[in-house]
Amino acid sequence: MILAGSLIAIVFIAIVARLLIKNYYAHAVLIISGLLMLGVASVLGFEMPKLEKTTGSAFFDIFEYINIAFSQTNANVGLMIMAIGGFVAFIDKIGASDALVYLAMKPLSLLKKYPYIIASMVIPIGQFLFICIPSAAGLALLMMASIFPIMVNLGVSRLSAASVITACTAFGVGPASVITARSVKIIETDSVSHFFNSQIPLMVPLTIALMITYYFVNKYYDKKMKVEVAAVETKEIELKVPVFYAIIPILPLIILLVFSDLFQFFENPIRVNTTMVMIFCVFVGIVFEAIRTRDVKVVFNSLKIFFNGMGDIFKSVVTLIIAAEIFSKGLIALMFIDGLITSSQSLGLGADGISIVMALMIFLASILMGSGNAAFFAFGPLVPKLTGELAVSTTHMILPMEFAASMGRTVSPISGVLLSTSEIAKVSPFDIAKRNAIPFVVALLVMLIHHFIL
Repeated sequence: MILAGSLIAIVFIAIVARLLIKNYYAHAVLIISGLLMLGVASVLGFEMPKLEKTTGSAFFDIFEYINIAFSQTNANVGLMIMAIGGFVAFIDKIGASDALVYLAMKPLSLLKKYPYIIASMVIPIGQFLFICIPSAAGLALLMMASIFPIMVNLGVSRLSAASVITACTAFGVGPASVITARSVKIIETDSVSHFFNSQIPLMVPLTIALMITYYFVNKYYDKKMKVEVAAVETKEIELKVPVFYAIIPILPLIILLVFSDLFQFFENPIRVNTTMVMIFCVFVGIVFEAIRTRDVKVVFNSLKIFFNGMGDIFKSVVTLIIAAEIFSKGLIALMFIDGLITSSQSLGLGADGISIVMALMIFLASILMGSGNAAFFAFGPLVPKLTGELAVSTTHMILPMEFAASMGRTVSPISGVLLSTSEIAKVSPFDIAKRNAIPFVVALLVMLIHHFIL
């Protein structure tokens, strides 16, 4: 069953890849192929992904997965992405983005002649923020609202700027990370000690490798794409709003950092989430607009920009994330993940060999699924059994898998972070994935060498 399902899944993957390369509508390609794989799996008697409540019909159960995907995505990450997309549109309309760029251009203009150094320097800063705000698409969109325009106006190409911003979300580590939360349950430790004792020592060399590789990769490709570089020449911004508007784009970052679990500033913790903070900051912007314009109609109309921005992100990004989720369910139903694991075990590899294979497989699975969490959740629970048989530390095997899962997502053109970032940057998610490929292959090799050899 595993072999047959895996072969069928590979055929579907090849067809999907070919259609996407030919620029077929990605939403349709992914959701139709996902439904077909689920249908084939059901007809052939494969174990289907669990439904909390079945329709009573195997045929209609297949479409119930779409219903659940819409419900769960819109209620969680989808709503968050739409709120951030609306916020980005809002701050752009009222001129807050221009105010931030205008203010930041003053000190950063000293580095105007070194755009690729600026781009590489964004990576460690963004990774620190990702530890505090563990939402890849959410943080990327926040950085697109605040840091992206600064980089572009300092001579960084739109594609280079978008690529380094997605790279900031490449390591799903830290106490607040979903992957960390799952990992520490498997290895039976606490998240803080795992973060400081295991994750940080591996993250440091990987960050350095990314910074160096991105510097040369972006410089090479931008030189090749002369038109793109010429299109982002630095220009003087005409400021039409008070300079204090610059606080609005970075206000969500400040609030999320202050109230994050990483910092214990308050005796009684205050819990905030990205969606709520976005809505709050929009109303802060509305107050600023009311003070500046003193025109109630203009202020009320500015809120319309927020809702229109939410709608634009839904139709272009959220729906594609849902389609990608159905596609990943089809792969799981056909036991493609199980086939990858079984084939590696049959090769009779040693502890380090199997650990390397597991890391590579989870990297590839994350690219195919567009989700680091989904890939890690599929592979992670197998680790205790493997380490028990191989007499090796569970942490030793699972740590590179954590990093491989989130790195693979950053190279996937169907991942939420690439889809949402590309929409704002007005570039193709496939172009970002191509730009990210070399740095993350290098980072993957550095990780394997550092963890298993050095």
